[in-house]
Amino acid sequence: MMKPSDKVRTPKPLEVLRYGHPALRSKGHRVEKIDESIRSLAEAMIVTMYEEDGCGLAAQQVGRSLQLAVIDVMSAFDDRPSRAWIGERELEIESIMPLVMINPEIHPVGVERTVEVEGCLSMPGLTDEVERPARVRVLCQELDGETLEFEAEGLLSRAAQHEYDHLNGILFIDHLSPESRASHQPALRKFQAQSFPFPLSF
Repeated sequence: MMKPSDKVRTPKPLEVLRYGHPALRSKGHRVEKIDESIRSLAEAMIVTMYEEDGCGLAAQQVGRSLQLAVIDVMSAFDDRPSRAWIGERELEIESIMPLVMINPEIHPVGVERTVEVEGCLSMPGLTDEVERPARVRVLCQELDGETLEFEAEGLLSRAAQHEYDHLNGILFIDHLSPESRASHQPALRKFQAQSFPFPLSF
């Protein structure tokens, strides 16, 4: 798995776009070729995720409309643990962190659903409870072009689903009831004000 320290030069953190920027509502284009530009972007996104104390970041959040997201759930592991399996073999979560997901597919496993608190780096400080499938199967490409397929529970499952939503222009607030979303309107209007003016190309 890729770590920022794998290269001599650590990239600078990228700007995280705020709610209201149109890039956050764009569906990411499929990554057709994993070249140096994609590897550099993934590394910069990992650095940004750590700088922002997040556990996931999607390309749309840094103004790139691509099917690319990064995840690292280790900082929250004690309070919100994760489990993952390849086939019948359970993985050490740390061994696949930070996780780079390119062109991911995510499918629920079973019918169990859980409700937990989520937030978003594009809406700092705004949190609410979101219901999602408890266990999912993730299929994605890694930076070396190889396919990774695993099942996940806990925070890793939730983070993968949250980032997958981002890649399709969906935000966690879209899963809230009208009443819950209405309660967040003052904060959302503030984020919208912060997001303008914005670049027209992304």
